Amino acid sequence: MTWTLVVPLKPLARAKTRLSDAAGDGPRASLALAFAQDTVGAALASRWVREVTVVTDDPLAGRELSALGARILPDSPGLGLNAALAHGAGAVRGERPEAAVAALNADLPALRTAELDLVLEAAAGFSRAFLADAAGVGTTLLSAAPGAGLAPAFGGPSRDRHRASGAREIELAGVDSVRRDVDTAGDLRAAVALGVGAHTRARLADMQGTAYTYDPETRAGSVLLDDGTPLPFDTAAFDAGGLRMLRPGQRVRIEVEGEGEQRRIVFVTLQTF
Repeated sequence: MTWTLVVPLKPLARAKTRLSDAAGDGPRASLALAFAQDTVGAALASRWVREVTVVTDDPLAGRELSALGARILPDSPGLGLNAALAHGAGAVRGERPEAAVAALNADLPALRTAELDLVLEAAAGFSRAFLADAAGVGTTLLSAAPGAGLAPAFGGPSRDRHRASGAREIELAGVDSVRRDVDTAGDLRAAVALGVGAHTRARLADMQGTAYTYDPETRAGSVLLDDGTPLPFDTAAFDAGGLRMLRPGQRVRIEVEGEGEQRRIVFVTLQTF
């Protein structure tokens, strides 16, 4: 059995708001896109995936995910996560009534294709099935075989709701990457420990470094990026991060503006992920 995966993605400006304290609003939006890119890329590589349909109204996300090979479907209901999933599943079955469909979270940056294969193979044995998230509270995947309605009930304690709806829980070891969605800085640390995909890895590399120099009188200094490039920061960038002191060798989170010789750090604080 091959599956069409339906992946919902809200506009990036409103995505992953619980990462704001750790990443800042601008980097948070770009991280949300990177998560989706790594999720969709890994899913498209699965031998059991026929198509990935991303339900989103975000133009940038639509362009980037389409370039990976995903089909982009506007979120015409605009009524939230479950409405978007029902819309996506309905569009798929409007074209192929006997399609096997599965909803997959867009925030699985550590997703391994081989682990997704195992989950989809297990899901093929049930009319409806779901995989609980790493916390054991939510859901990262919900499947519906041909002839079964998807009936998504994502959000909060969705594991209990999906079980109560009659969906069978997929209980597999060794599929941690399919369970590891990312909402908080702690989740992101756990995903990084598993090993995130190339898009998330590159985005994180642009957001972190090591304090290299610091002058407590001027509150200015420099950061050594992970590729070895030093970048200076001025007093305004230091004050924007709310720090009182910085010691060389400390890991920091940064925000950078400009290109080439104009590239500069505009925000520096201690790393929290």
